[in-house]
Amino acid sequence: MRSQNIGYILQALLAAVFFGASAPVSKLLLGDIAPVFLASFLYLGSGTGIALTRLTQRKGTEAGIQRADVKWLAGAILSGGILAPILLMVSLQHTPASTASLLLNFEGVGTTVIALFFFRESISRRAWTAILLITLASIFLSTDFSSGFGFSPGALGVLFACVLWGADNNLTRNISGRDPLVIVAWKGLVAGSFSFLLAWALGNPFPSATTILSTMALGFLSYGLSTLLFIRSMRGLGAARTSALYGTAPLAGVLLSIVIFGEIPSVLFIAAAILMIGGALLLINESHSHAHIHTAVIHEHSHSHRDPMHEHDEANGIHSHVHEHPEEKHEHDHMPDIHHRHGHEEER
Repeated sequence: MRSQNIGYILQALLAAVFFGASAPVSKLLLGDIAPVFLASFLYLGSGTGIALTRLTQRKGTEAGIQRADVKWLAGAILSGGILAPILLMVSLQHTPASTASLLLNFEGVGTTVIALFFFRESISRRAWTAILLITLASIFLSTDFSSGFGFSPGALGVLFACVLWGADNNLTRNISGRDPLVIVAWKGLVAGSFSFLLAWALGNPFPSATTILSTMALGFLSYGLSTLLFIRSMRGLGAARTSALYGTAPLAGVLLSIVIFGEIPSVLFIAAAILMIGGALLLINESHSHAHIHTAVIHEHSHSHRDPMHEHDEANGIHSHVHEHPEEKHEHDHMPDIHHRHGHEEER
């Protein structure tokens, strides 16, 4: 695997750690805030924190959102920020918690299937094995046999919510070359505002200022920074591999729960940890090389001219501008990054 892919992998794993921390910390907050308001201020914390961070960013280092990108951003906000959370909340009223937790791991599968069949993302056998190992590990971590396991019509709603989040991941992948701070800010502010209005309409009690600030701080870390790192990782790894690595989030959540609540690791936890580590190692050591064609393209994204694919002028440092790649056929190790989203006709 190319050395720069290690950076993308580390970003995906760090995103999983940040997101995994949200579950046990949110559990501590639920006694002081209603669930819908909790979702609202988590998203608002994400959007507000990232928007403020964007103000400190040096101009010209990232590509801005263009008119052609609006449909992808709007689709991601609608599917992953609005429809999926609402569908999940409704479905949870008719689904045992243990079942819902288990089914939520279907997001990684949904992301992979959509990436494969709708966006033609290449997925090797090694990557498929890693995805299956991490998904199986997530199932082990989510299953609680002591509280019973059941199935209800609401489970179908949970599965469909996961498909919507999978669609969100793939739609976001299409604009991952744009400024991720802008993408995350829009997602958080729009989704958070919608959830706030919904909680207000439902008559949920308004939380205290201290609880609001604590929730928004958690949202900035576990939703804002996590999503930011997730988008950056998709630039180099594609949606399927990034989602697989992101699927290690339950491991981080369980580890933090052990620290906060003094829970004793179970045999299933140990088995899941081994599977997740094995899946991550498979992706880290993945080598994907074949003859392929880069069709001529004019686009804009953040890059450095130290990258062999961007030696088109003498500018230094990381920057963004419109540039052209001429058609080229060659062979080298690569991932389905923003320059390698092609099929495998050349292999056959």
